[in-house]
Amino acid sequence: MKVLVPVKRVVDFNVKIRVKADGTGVDLSNVKMSMNPFDEIAVEEAIRLKEAGKAEEVVVVSIGPAQAQETLRTALAMGADRAILIKVEDMVEPLAVAKLLKAVADAEGPRLVVLGKQAIDDDANQTGQMLSALLGWSQATFASAVALEGDKARVTREVDGGLQVIEVALPAIVTADLRLNEPRYASLPNIMKAKKKPLEEKTPADYGVNVDARLKVLKTEEPGTRKAGVKVASVAELLDKLKNEAGVLQF
Repeated sequence: MKVLVPVKRVVDFNVKIRVKADGTGVDLSNVKMSMNPFDEIAVEEAIRLKEAGKAEEVVVVSIGPAQAQETLRTALAMGADRAILIKVEDMVEPLAVAKLLKAVADAEGPRLVVLGKQAIDDDANQTGQMLSALLGWSQATFASAVALEGDKARVTREVDGGLQVIEVALPAIVTADLRLNEPRYASLPNIMKAKKKPLEEKTPADYGVNVDARLKVLKTEEPGTRKAGVKVASVAELLDKLKNEAGVLQF
C-alpha cells in the first residue's frame, strides 16, 4: 500500500511573528522556516505504518516555492521514500491545494493520505476535508491513533466530549492531531541519504489546476495588548466589578 503525505513549509513555531508595517501581511524576511508541526506528525505516522509492514511506500508532496525542497528533504531524512514539489511562488488557498492533491492522488494511486489537521500559519483546517470530498474517499479528522486492519482503518478522534473511535473504509483521508505521535529526529546518515532520494518537480499546469486566489486579505493586525489586571479584596468587590465595570454578569 502506498501512503501519500502532504507537507507545508511554514514559519517555525518558535519564531515570533511580525506583521508588516503597512499591514499587508506577515514579514517573512530573514525568518526561519520549517515543516508544519502537524504535517511532521503525519510523516512520522506514515513511516511507522511502513515500519510495521502496513505500507510499502511513503510519498511526500509539498506545494510552494523552490525553498520547500528543504522541507521535503527533512521528510525524506525521516524515512519517506520519495518527494514531489509542486512549485508555486504565491500563497495557495486550501481549495486549490485540495485540487492539486487530488490530482497527485489520481496519478500516484495511494490507499491512504495522511496530513496535518491544519497549518500553523493560517489555521484553516480545510484541506483534508476538501480533499476527501473531491476524491469521494472516507475521512477521519483529528486523529490521535490510527490502526490499519485489512481494507479498513480504525481511528481514534479527539472531539469536544473526549475520544471517538470510528472505522473507515480505505482509501481514506486521515488528518493528524497533536497527540498522534512524537516525530523522530533525522539522523546525520539519513540526512545524507535523503539528498540522493528522488525529488520530482511539477507545476500546477502539469495537473491542469488553476491556483489563482479567490480571496483577498484586506488587512493584517497583531493581537491587541492585554490590559493589566487589578487585585480585589473580597468576593463582593469582584462581583461588583464584573457586574458594573466589565458588564459580564447580569443579576
